[in-house]
Amino acid sequence: MTESSSLTTARRERSALRPRRPRPVALVIAAASLPMFMATLDNLVMTNALPVLHREMGATIEQLQWFVNAYTLAFAGAILVASALGDRFGRRTVFVLGIALFGAGSLLAALSADPGQLIAARAVQGLGAAAVMPLSLALLTGAVPAARRPLAIGIWGGVSGLGVAVGPLIGGAIMEGWNWQAIFWINVPVAVIAIPLAVLVLANDFGARMRIDVPGAVLAAAGVLALVHAIVRGNDDGWDSVGVIAELALGGVLVIVFLLWQWRSSAPLMPLRLFRDRSFSITNVVGFAFSFGTFGSVFILIQFLQVVKGATPLEAAVQTMPWTLAPMVVAPIAGIVAPRVGTRVLLVGGLLLQGVALGWLAALLSVDVPYAALVTPFILAGVGMGLVFAPSATALLATLGLVDHAKASGVNSTLRELGVALGTAVMTAVFVGAGGQLLPDHYVDAARPAVFTGAAVLLVATLIALRLPAGTGGHTDGEPVAGATTAAPEPVSA
Repeated sequence: MTESSSLTTARRERSALRPRRPRPVALVIAAASLPMFMATLDNLVMTNALPVLHREMGATIEQLQWFVNAYTLAFAGAILVASALGDRFGRRTVFVLGIALFGAGSLLAALSADPGQLIAARAVQGLGAAAVMPLSLALLTGAVPAARRPLAIGIWGGVSGLGVAVGPLIGGAIMEGWNWQAIFWINVPVAVIAIPLAVLVLANDFGARMRIDVPGAVLAAAGVLALVHAIVRGNDDGWDSVGVIAELALGGVLVIVFLLWQWRSSAPLMPLRLFRDRSFSITNVVGFAFSFGTFGSVFILIQFLQVVKGATPLEAAVQTMPWTLAPMVVAPIAGIVAPRVGTRVLLVGGLLLQGVALGWLAALLSVDVPYAALVTPFILAGVGMGLVFAPSATALLATLGLVDHAKASGVNSTLRELGVALGTAVMTAVFVGAGGQLLPDHYVDAARPAVFTGAAVLLVATLIALRLPAGTGGHTDGEPVAGATTAAPEPVSA
């Protein structure tokens, strides 16, 4: 070990052992959650803006997909690297850099003059969000005492639910009162506030100091990009075309090579040992399926309200409020009761409600369906989402030591974002394959099988969630498992 690395290790050890000044719990939650709220809000704002961008930019259906997927793929491809950088150079340091990069991407998106520029700017936003989302949860759990973690995670999940709730509403109001560029401008002042708040309130915790697995990052990103790109172009080029088949095969091979590399690597981005824990592995499978089914369906349904029912972006946002507001209320409650009733019952119930609601909505879709008929399944879908958000975060980290929280959250965020990207691509492929177009008469018949696909995936996820450990899935207070190494958590005052 070199002299400089020895000094760095010594500083970290002294920092971990030094008593830290208590931070008010509200400030800790705000500092960790505000940037995460910004990233969540922006993803759903984008979905609500797609019909407007189709009209004003002349964007094709494929380009509309890439407005979403450029963000999610950059996000998914960089999360594991961001988590590793946080462990090595300080989680708060990388968290703050992610906020700044997200703000810069928002600025570039607002200034975009054509679809290509907007797609590139969305990729920059995704790279910033990759440092925000997993480190947000790791910083929160490291700063809050074990006894308060379920409540803190519940509030964190509620803030994520708030982003789901007000994202379409804020986006609709801004686009109706101003223009689509403004949905990106609003991120800039949020980033300006979030950066000093994080620096002042959050401790710069470290994880295991290991080298960055660059080959693993390249393999993972290239494999996922090849798979999603093949799915996006499948309908246009033909699923039996040489190019699509070759790209699917290449993506599959790269993903397999990535997993083999992770198995042999001394410093893996995705520690496969974590998947020996049943709660962790099942939660990740469920998280992928939840994002795949839910957000792929949202991509189709929000455009249904505008393309078929003639709603403006603001009207569509208001109409979906029974769905989008529910997680804001349900997620904190679910986080509070999870230690008492267990995460399994909440996750199974939430996934079942979401799957049934999407199947109900798919069956109702028609040109003349009254809005009142959509309200009840919207509410069921929202309650289902709220029951999944916080309990899944609790189950994910339940039996892991604090030292693994950043990478574990990174793995989960990666799989969730892959679910968003693949769900959007697959359901759009189903939509286009059924003859769908962004015209009222050609939308409904193609949208119905796409949303049914999302419902089916969620019902399969419900069956998988039944395999979660009974009760809470392990140590509900988030204490480390035996033998785990942890950094000293920062005390939080009431």
